[in-house]
Parts: sequence; structure tokens; C-alpha cells
Amino acid sequence: MGTPALRGRRVVITGSQKTNEMSIIIEKQGGTPIIRPLQGITIFEEAQLAEPLRQFVREGADWVILTTGRGADSLVEAAERLGIDQQLQQRLTEANIASRGYKTSAFLKRKGLRAVMSDDDGTMGSLVQKLDSIDFGGKRVWIQLHGEPSPELEQLLTRQGASQVQSVLPYRHIPPEKAILETLLSEVEAGSIDAVCFTTAVQVRYLFRYAMETGRDSMLRAAFNSDVLAAAVGKVTAGALEAYGMERVIVPAAERMGAMIVEISRYYEAAAAAGKGGESWL
Repeated sequence: MGTPALRGRRVVITGSQKTNEMSIIIEKQGGTPIIRPLQGITIFEEAQLAEPLRQFVREGADWVILTTGRGADSLVEAAERLGIDQQLQQRLTEANIASRGYKTSAFLKRKGLRAVMSDDDGTMGSLVQKLDSIDFGGKRVWIQLHGEPSPELEQLLTRQGASQVQSVLPYRHIPPEKAILETLLSEVEAGSIDAVCFTTAVQVRYLFRYAMETGRDSMLRAAFNSDVLAAAVGKVTAGALEAYGMERVIVPAAERMGAMIVEISRYYEAAAAAGKGGESWL
């Protein structure tokens, strides 16, 4: 048998879910998993949805923009508990719907709804680009977000002439502990880790925001573009890394955590075969 691809490699997992499964895969490849959860926690704020949902079923909207399948499902579930789910369904049927991502498209299919504009790329940047070609003059727009506000999207709609823009956030992200952010930054700076696995874009943003707050964003960027391998579970997460200046990001074809570890292993195998020892060679 050949040498395990991750032998001697320290691989950081920044997610908070399925860490045991990811750790086992890394260990089977000979690596050492390091858990540094950067997700924080996500709080479902149902109490904050009641009035926006009631207002929506009273007044409706010309456009509804749905950005996540999970968030869209949570709106329906909250409406059911409020006893206004049928009215919500009717308002959604009446509106022009724009959707982001395949999970949101699946939600629409389950509910018998149709989007007039779909962006299966899954990134907010791609969604904004597509919406930029639509005339929102005098239109009322209702946006379902997830975790964080999207000022870029709201500003676009305002520039395009929307008469009213309302955003609802069923879920809100709580930042990770600063001690974890500090530990990971220090490990990157010391060169004591080899790769970092990011499973959501929000993990990327928390890490780089903290690096900027502490004056180490240039160090972090340089490390990821040289000695430390950045891996993303999918293109949305990869897009967040690239937005912060990452020139080398490992992304699996199948957006799965296990597939991400396999791609990291392949990277190091190819690097070893090329005689580069794992340095940046792409």
C-alpha cells in the first residue's frame, strides 16, 4: 500500500456539524483533524417573523426574493403556526418570485410555485447580477434572507427604483468565540497547520473579519496563497474565499464534506508526484 495522502498533515475543520465523520475520513487518509468551529450558532427567531408575515399576507408584494430553501421552509412553518399559511401561499402565487440556489428551487417545486427568475449558481453575487437587469421601478419587494443582512441586494433594488424593500431573517448567525478565531489565526501564522476546510461562507467571513480587526488579514491571505491549503465544500463557500483574495481554493465537484477531504488528498498526492512536497503548484 502507498503512503496515506494526508500522512503528517494537520487539517482544520471549521464547521460545527458532522465533525466526527470528517475527522474519521481525515484520519483514514493519515491526517490529524483539528476542530476549530467558526460557525458560531444559528438562532431561529420565530418571534421576529410574526408581524412581517402578517403584513405580507395583508398587503402582498410585487416581487418575492427567496435566498435559501431552509429559510423559505421556516416561513411556511411559522405561517402554519400563525394560521395564515393559506394566505401566504396565495400571496406567493400572486408575486413574481426570484430564487437563489437549488434547495430554494426544490422548495418552490414542493409548494407548486414557479420562479420567473432562478439563479442556481447559489451565490448572492450571481443573484445580484441577474436582478440588475430587472426593472423594479415602483415595485414592492419582499426578501427572505438567511443569517445575515444583504445590504448589496437591498441597495441594488433601491437603485433600480423599488418603492419598498423589506427583508426578513428567519435565522440569525451568532459569531464564534474570539478565542477560537485567535487560536486558528495563530496556528496559521505559526505554520502549524496544512489545510483548512470551510463548509459555509459565513465561516470565511468571520475569520477574515477578525483578521482585519487584528491587522492580520494580509498575513492570512498570504498564508492561504502559499503554505496553507484552503478547501471549500462548494462554490458558494469558494466564492467567499475568492472574494477575500484567495488564488487557490480546492472545491469538490460534488458539494459534500467527504468529497472535499478526498480532493485535498488528491491535491497532496499530485503535489508529491510532481516532487513539490505539497507547496502551491497549481
